[in-house]
Amino acid sequence: METGKFIASKLASYGIRHEHGWGVNGVVAYIEGKNPSRKTIALRADIDALPITEMNDVSYKSQNQGVMHACGHDVHSASLLGAARILHELRSEFEGMIKLIFQPAEERLPGGASILIAEGVLENPAPANIIGQHVLPALDTGKVGFRPGMFMASADELYVTVRGKGGHGAVPHECVDPVLIASHIVVALQQIVSRNANPIVPTVVTFGKINSTGGSTNVIPNEVKMEGTFRTMDEDWRSKAHGLMKKMAETLAESMGGSCDFHIERGYPFLKNDEELTLRSKQFAIEFLGAENVVDLPMRMTAEDFAYYSQVIPACFYRLGTGNTARGITSPIHTDTFDVDEDSLLVGMGLMSWLAVCELGGLEA
Repeated sequence: METGKFIASKLASYGIRHEHGWGVNGVVAYIEGKNPSRKTIALRADIDALPITEMNDVSYKSQNQGVMHACGHDVHSASLLGAARILHELRSEFEGMIKLIFQPAEERLPGGASILIAEGVLENPAPANIIGQHVLPALDTGKVGFRPGMFMASADELYVTVRGKGGHGAVPHECVDPVLIASHIVVALQQIVSRNANPIVPTVVTFGKINSTGGSTNVIPNEVKMEGTFRTMDEDWRSKAHGLMKKMAETLAESMGGSCDFHIERGYPFLKNDEELTLRSKQFAIEFLGAENVVDLPMRMTAEDFAYYSQVIPACFYRLGTGNTARGITSPIHTDTFDVDEDSLLVGMGLMSWLAVCELGGLEA
């Protein structure tokens, strides 16, 4: 809650009209140039932290134990706040309106973007397009990256419970071993990728958590729980794969004498950057930073709830370089040593301002 309050207080100090409370903690602000009804565009930043204890020894280290901005959302918000101030000061020199969306809950299903869209954030006024940025520590500070078209994967959560009959580990023939069944399920589900998915459609099945209830070195448990993720870039295949995974797991467990509950929590859709908007934004970035500082990016199997916006209106989601090898700033996101080169903030706020003004037709001479 404090992040939203802080953002609202900064916008108030700049004299920018805003509304606090979107999706409970989100903030939406409005910068009106001349003839604001001519065209509206949106700029988006996410604002939340992650439940990670920060290990960096820096003056700006998280003050909240067990919570840190390990995904760069503080950079996104700070960049958009900086852009807000710049654009507010330039408002008499461009036409149209810029809607600033400080969005909560990007890291948790169903995703803050879906909530804000349902609340009408893309209405009254309706933006012609939306632009967002995300940190990329593998890219040097001063550089940015773009990819038109398909960019990031959909992401579904898998929750699997395998049930058997527990007992002594020395007499497995008297038991139905759910650990063995779960192991077969994990391996078998890889066939969804290797033998069912079209090779041209990127697909990933990964289990990151397996726990047994009551098991030990010599105890076969009654139950095993697993959690994983399924990711792809084709909605028809996504739905088909859900059915295949569920059927395979349940049938395999039954064939081995056990049972399986296979629950799929449908997550974010794939993120597809609008071709024209992204190519146009890339060219604007080249004008702002120089061609040597604008790179082409590959598709990624990571996911982002900005994808919801991209399903509704033309969208461009690009990456902001935040790394600095010479200073040892190389840790990836979602780690307890993630950090950014603060010079990236200048690029972040400057480029967002530039893209917004260019999309509205540029500054008057």
